[in-house]
Amino acid sequence: MQRVLDVKTKLEQKKRAELLEITERLAGTRGELFARRKILQDIIDGINKENPRKRLGKQEFFLRHSAASDEQIKKLKDRASELELQQKEKIAEVLKIRRFKEGLEKLRAEAKRKFIREQEKLEQKELDEGATVCFARKMIEKTNVGNNKD
Repeated sequence: MQRVLDVKTKLEQKKRAELLEITERLAGTRGELFARRKILQDIIDGINKENPRKRLGKQEFFLRHSAASDEQIKKLKDRASELELQQKEKIAEVLKIRRFKEGLEKLRAEAKRKFIREQEKLEQKELDEGATVCFARKMIEKTNVGNNKD
């Protein structure tokens, strides 16, 4: 049982490492997504503060190039969604392994308690047999001593 528990512990550690890697990638993707959105928002805010005559040309330039930015943001959103799904799956795997391990640990603890109870019963049986033998010897000695006096 201990070997199975050791194997499951190693498997849990491996799955946790994979979960950590996915979580780090997800955080990086979310950070990049946030940064791109912030850059676009800063550009829009900058354009809005411009003189209306200069603003028109910058708005036109921004709109021509915003399609590429929007596509990159969409790809980042899709990647983040994919990573979130992978993260949920890994969490489920880790929890499944953990529950299995906990079940094994309970079984091991119960087996240990049962073994200890059996050992205590055997010790008590040996003590009872020893007491019975000791009592029987004393009775035999009393009987022999009583017979020798006659």
